[in-house]
Amino acid sequence: MVRIRVLVVDDHRIFAESLAAALAAEPDVDVAAAGSGPAAMRCLDRAAAEGRRFDVLLVDADLGAAAGQPVARVVPDGGAADGIVDGISLVAGVRRTQPSVRTVVLAEKDDPGRAALALQAGACGWVAKDCSLQRLLGVIRGVLRDETHLAPSLLTGVLRELTAARKHRTESERLVESLTPREREVLRCMVAGLGRKAVAERLFLSPHTVRTHMQNVLGKLGVHSTLAAVALARRAGVGPAVSAGDVVERGGQLA
Repeated sequence: MVRIRVLVVDDHRIFAESLAAALAAEPDVDVAAAGSGPAAMRCLDRAAAEGRRFDVLLVDADLGAAAGQPVARVVPDGGAADGIVDGISLVAGVRRTQPSVRTVVLAEKDDPGRAALALQAGACGWVAKDCSLQRLLGVIRGVLRDETHLAPSLLTGVLRELTAARKHRTESERLVESLTPREREVLRCMVAGLGRKAVAERLFLSPHTVRTHMQNVLGKLGVHSTLAAVALARRAGVGPAVSAGDVVERGGQLA
């Protein structure tokens, strides 16, 4: 018998333990539980190192909210897993570090916006927490067949959100393309969280010149703050500058 290894991630201990116990009663399911995003990543890493990877991750959509921590409204795009707090961030972290693991988000309520974010982050499904055990087992087995599971009531709203997200990305890409190569280098440094002095050192420019470039970037992107510029850059797929050589223009495209 092929066994399915499932990791339940929820900071509501009673719910996590109850769900894990119900799933463990199935003859072909092995279950473990974690109470936070970082704890889940440690479980996944340990299991992978021991050669017994998890197959499916069941993640609370509001992971961390019970402790008053912020719930993500944007899809992370490759930051360090150590900072993972909420369910959608965890989904993105798992897709980046262990892409073979299927993730399913468990939610208290229908939310087309957040369901769309979850799918963009790499989730294979968005399922109500109060669904039946048989329904959940069907989803678990379905995602292992590369199926995507979403309630029919959410479908129209999620498609609308994904279409809008694609439109915003296209507009953001057009704005970024209006920047000069040097301005795109500066933007990537901004995405990396570098201040004016650090950008100047990275690009061997004077702080005054960097200030001028930053002002030009904000003006061309049509935003009024560095935070807004970074958000727009993320939508356009602009990644952070990691090293000095990483911001060199190559063949018209940033490396």
